[in-house]
Amino acid sequence: MLSKRERKLIAEIWEKLTPVAEDIGSDALLRMFASFPGTKTYFSHLDISSHSAHLLSHGKKIVLAIAEGAKDISQLTVTLAPLQTFHAYQLRIDPSNFKLFSHCMLVTLACHMGDDFTPVAHAAMDKYLSAFAAVLAEKYR
Repeated sequence: MLSKRERKLIAEIWEKLTPVAEDIGSDALLRMFASFPGTKTYFSHLDISSHSAHLLSHGKKIVLAIAEGAKDISQLTVTLAPLQTFHAYQLRIDPSNFKLFSHCMLVTLACHMGDDFTPVAHAAMDKYLSAFAAVLAEKYR
């Protein structure tokens, strides 16, 4: 699904973004909550207002998981196995939310990266985030 060049590009992008994981993750979550209000139900026990500690912390966790998966995309299922189980069996997250978040992450990356988010980077990241969301949703089948 991803070429060698795309895999390298994705790994490089996430390596650069790891230092600002809180900002990117929280921005993507805020976008998702604003665009798809039903997704907030899973966070009703947390303060998900802009710049809250909960939002920054969860956003960082998400970005770091995405970045970790990008290091070796061929092992994505193995890397995400604990998160698959946690989201499916304990949190019981609607798997369609993973796709919604992926879309919001693409928009966030475009805003954050500006001209560095080239059409090639966009296409590669879209493929990767789609694969990431699909792997997270595998336990639901």
